[in-house]
Amino acid sequence: MANETVTEITGMKEKGKTHKCDVANQQNANDAFQEIASNKKIDINKYMKLIRFGEVDQEKPGIQLNNGTRLDVSAFGLDYNEAFFGDNGLNHLKNWLNDNQDDCPVIDKSVRLGPPLVRPSKIVCVGLNYTQHAAESGMDIPKEPILFFKATSAITGPNDNIIIPKDSLKTDWEVELAIVIGKIASYLDEENALDHVAGYVLHNDVSERAFQLERSGQWVKGKSCDTFAPVGPFIATKDEIKTPNNLNLWLKLNGEMMQNSSTSDFIFDVQHLVSHISQFMTLLPGDLISTGTPFGVGLGLTPPRYLKSGDVIELGIEGLGVSKQTCVAYQ
Repeated sequence: MANETVTEITGMKEKGKTHKCDVANQQNANDAFQEIASNKKIDINKYMKLIRFGEVDQEKPGIQLNNGTRLDVSAFGLDYNEAFFGDNGLNHLKNWLNDNQDDCPVIDKSVRLGPPLVRPSKIVCVGLNYTQHAAESGMDIPKEPILFFKATSAITGPNDNIIIPKDSLKTDWEVELAIVIGKIASYLDEENALDHVAGYVLHNDVSERAFQLERSGQWVKGKSCDTFAPVGPFIATKDEIKTPNNLNLWLKLNGEMMQNSSTSDFIFDVQHLVSHISQFMTLLPGDLISTGTPFGVGLGLTPPRYLKSGDVIELGIEGLGVSKQTCVAYQ
C-alpha cells in the first residue's frame, strides 16, 4: 500500500531518473501512509485534492485523499467554479472538512470522474514552450510566449473518450501541465505570480494538425474540437506541488512511451507565464493556463503518426496523477 501511495503522488518516472521534487513528494507519501496505518484521521490541510464526479453535466464536487479515498463534499454547498476559487474557497472547504469530514460519503471507485473544475471563463494555451519540442517542430525558439485560446467546450473528464473529429486525418496528442488561477490576476510581476495560483492539473491538449496548421486563421481551430481537453483526474493545490518547473511528465500511446520529459525544459516557466499573460488580459479565478507540451508528439515523428479509432492514450505528471482516453471516430 505504501508503494501504491508513493506511485500516486510522484507519477510514473523513467527508471533510474530522479527529479528534484521526488524526495519531498515521496516523504509526503510516506507521511500519509503512516497516518493511515495508525488509523489516524488524515490531515486534510496537507493531503486534499479536488475532484468532481458523476455523469456528464451532473458532476458534484469531491476530494481525493492520498490513500485514494474519494469523499463527496457536495454538502459544502459550492462547486469548484470562479466564485469558489475567487472567494478563498480552498480555505473555506478545509475549515468545513475539519468539522464534517466524518460525515462525507465515500465515493465508489467505479463512479466516473469529471473535469475537476466547472467550465472556466477561458483556457489560455502556450505554444512551443519546450526547447526540444520547438526543435522537433522545426520552429525557432520564441522570444516571448506564443499564446492561443482553446474553447472551453472542449473540456472533458480525465478518462472520457476522445472523439476524432469529422474529416480529421491528423489528430495528435500533447501532455501538458495546466495552471489553475486562484484569484484575479492583472499586470502581475513575476515575483507575485504564484500568489494568484490555486493549483495545477494534468491536461491532454489534443490537437488536429491539419485544422491547426494547414487551414487559414488561428491555431484555435485545431485545438477546440469537442473532447479535445481531457482535464484531471484532480487539481493538486500549489502547496502540494512545490516545484512546478521541475516535474516529470509523460504520455503513452497503446502502451508505447511517446513523451517522457520534464518541465525543467520549459522556455518560459510558470511564474513568467502567469505574469506575461496578465499583461494582456485579466485572468479570472478558475481560468486554466496550459503551459505547452514536450517533444514526442505525432507531428514531430518521421513519418508523422496520428491518432485513429481504438487508440488508447495514457498520460501523467508527477504529483498530478494519471488519465486514460480511448479514441473513437465521430459519428
